[in-house]
Amino acid sequence: MENKNPMRKIKIEKVTVNIGIGSSGDRLDNAKELLKRVTNEKPIETKAKDRNPVFKLRKGLPIGAKVTLRGKKAKEFLEKALVARKKTLKESNFDRTGNVSFGVPEYIDFPGIKYDPVIGMMGFDVCVSVTRSGKRVRLKRIKQGKIGKTHLVSKEDCKSFISEEFGIKIIESE
Repeated sequence: MENKNPMRKIKIEKVTVNIGIGSSGDRLDNAKELLKRVTNEKPIETKAKDRNPVFKLRKGLPIGAKVTLRGKKAKEFLEKALVARKKTLKESNFDRTGNVSFGVPEYIDFPGIKYDPVIGMMGFDVCVSVTRSGKRVRLKRIKQGKIGKTHLVSKEDCKSFISEEFGIKIIESE
């Protein structure tokens, strides 16, 4: 029996595409160019939060790039990214709060993107946040409310939503 309550409908909140380089310079510029080609959006730099002398990092140093997609663009990008993963995900890609994260090891697997010798071989990570309507009630500052446990998106809810919406196969992780 199908639930007709519109508040129970699961939807994609956002898709975040990320490339972590670990240092600034030409590789970071190539990563930003790759994200721009893949998403058709302008990427922003991610900066180091802590100092780590072993990796020659200091606080505030740009070490990666990311793009956040929402709405129709997010859904279109996710369909292409899942094709690059051959429409399969591991069960370990899902967390208990209804989010999905997976990597695309080489950008040439992504549909419509050709190899560029200037960029070289590089992969990227895709993080999908899934939610139900009403999440804003918990996050707002004035008149903040609580959300019941049954209304939160579980791992099983997320797996069934992603497999039905995008036609993917979920394999058991070792």
